[in-house]
Amino acid sequence: MKILVLNCGSSSLKFGVFEIGDNATEIFKASYEKFEAGSCSYKVTKDGMTETGEAPLGDIAAVLAALPNILEGHGVTQLEAVGHRIVHGGETFRTTTVLDESTVVAIEALTPLAPLHNPANLLAVRVAKEVWPNLPQVAVFDTAFHSTNPPRATTYAVPKAWRDAGLRRFGFHGTSHKYVAIRAAEEIGLPLRDLKIVSMHLGNGASVCAVNHGESMDTSMGMTPLEGLVMGTRSGDVDPGLFGFLSRQHGLSILEVEEALYSESGLKGLTGSSDMRDVEERASGGDADAQLAIELFAYRARKYIGAYAAAMGGLDAVVFTGGIGENSPSMRRRICDGLEFMGLRLDHDRNQLVKLANHAAPQIQAYGSRVRVIVTETAEQLMIARETAAALTTKASAPEPIPVAVSARHAHLSRIAVEALFGAGYQLTPAVTLRQPGQWAASERVILAGPKGRLEGVAILGPERPRTQIEISRTDGFALGIDAPVRDSGKLDGTPTVRLIGPAGSLDTDGLIVAARHIHINPDEARRMGLADGMLVDVNIGDEERGLVFGKTLIRVGAHSVTEMHIDTDEANAADIRVKGEGSLVPDLRAVVRATKEVVCP
Repeated sequence: MKILVLNCGSSSLKFGVFEIGDNATEIFKASYEKFEAGSCSYKVTKDGMTETGEAPLGDIAAVLAALPNILEGHGVTQLEAVGHRIVHGGETFRTTTVLDESTVVAIEALTPLAPLHNPANLLAVRVAKEVWPNLPQVAVFDTAFHSTNPPRATTYAVPKAWRDAGLRRFGFHGTSHKYVAIRAAEEIGLPLRDLKIVSMHLGNGASVCAVNHGESMDTSMGMTPLEGLVMGTRSGDVDPGLFGFLSRQHGLSILEVEEALYSESGLKGLTGSSDMRDVEERASGGDADAQLAIELFAYRARKYIGAYAAAMGGLDAVVFTGGIGENSPSMRRRICDGLEFMGLRLDHDRNQLVKLANHAAPQIQAYGSRVRVIVTETAEQLMIARETAAALTTKASAPEPIPVAVSARHAHLSRIAVEALFGAGYQLTPAVTLRQPGQWAASERVILAGPKGRLEGVAILGPERPRTQIEISRTDGFALGIDAPVRDSGKLDGTPTVRLIGPAGSLDTDGLIVAARHIHINPDEARRMGLADGMLVDVNIGDEERGLVFGKTLIRVGAHSVTEMHIDTDEANAADIRVKGEGSLVPDLRAVVRATKEVVCP
């Protein structure tokens, strides 16, 4: 499928054409900017050759209208779809969406959340619809990747009426963060769901994302792209009290303050220049303002790395991307210096010699560093092309029923735990055979004790495991007074400690988790349903009135597994399921998940 990807900003237009099949190939790319006096500068790349020059096109709308001729002039024809970068999807758009008039109107209603970006994005949509009326148009949202952020990361501590009106954190640069996390996992050679990554998109716009076991857990930008790091012209984090102060003391209106925070702050506010290259050059010449700006930029970024490592309970890799992240060895070093206590040590020679041709992702950490440091070019347009193709090639099929079982709190015990709780040589007594072959519930029970309370009569499931794992619900965690992370079964490193109490003694052990919802399935049924081990799918559960869609459900393929989805008691209560229920895959998302699980770089 040949796809045109449009990334339309307020002062520039970037676009690329991709051939999407088993692999993805970029066959053309271009950028148009510096619009002035009826003309602009352009840069076009095709077949490895780059052309630059001036074009008699006075604004972005003129370039968009001229696109068919521009593409045809470079031998690019027979487009099959157009993919658009849309910055803000709000709460409405959590995944890639095929555009029609109603969705365009809904996106336009989100303009107050991204006043500098969504209008420009929609300009490209409208012109593209006029130029190519018969081509499908697809929106890929910057905010979508962050839809997995938990409420504790997205909620502002403000009056309920404001929150009910939609005031919350969304996050941006999601397509970039998603790509670099996948690319980093490929470079490391481990599944993304096994890694804790801090992705740092550092450019004129800058943000940090905590990618915890494959999902965005938190990100530095908030309700708008203004929150977070110091940027080219944006302030990043400030005290919201400055609005009142500037109004009272200087007579500035809300609009004047907001405009200054977006356009006259950040590096520009500190130094007069929004370009980090200029700032670094001036700093090396002794400019005190430029030196302060560099120190402030690095300090903010380093703080976020530490904060997100703490939030995830560990850190496997830091990934730098964006214009500054890719091209400034000195900024990468400033950010990483001082993080040796976390096991992160930079190799200064490797840092200086980064080469990023052909989507390379070089590792620049020192040998022996526990945390990897990776640099890679972002490929937002590639991801947009892939998700556009996936959204358009998915064929809806009749949903097949999937049995759903409610998994109440329980423990899987190791031999050490069994003997500590029940005595030396004790053997658990199988009492009830479970649906998954070889598994059973024991007649014995244990007590869980935390700093706030106890949970009595907790079931034990057998057979014994090499490492103790205790699975509870989020509500159980509040009863115990322990914050248990959501984890896949067996992913227990960095999990909190809880006390187990049995008739013969007690044991303090880690391994306390809220089990990520998952579907057990055997290889034959997985192939028939188009599923693969490690895939994430969405599942519709329950009836029409109380039913819910449970996203990010892990597929676990086992040779002898019986098809069954496991959810905890909190999830069951939300879907009004008591013991057992039935669900079905959401068909429109299956191909999207498959297509974005592995990105093949051209």
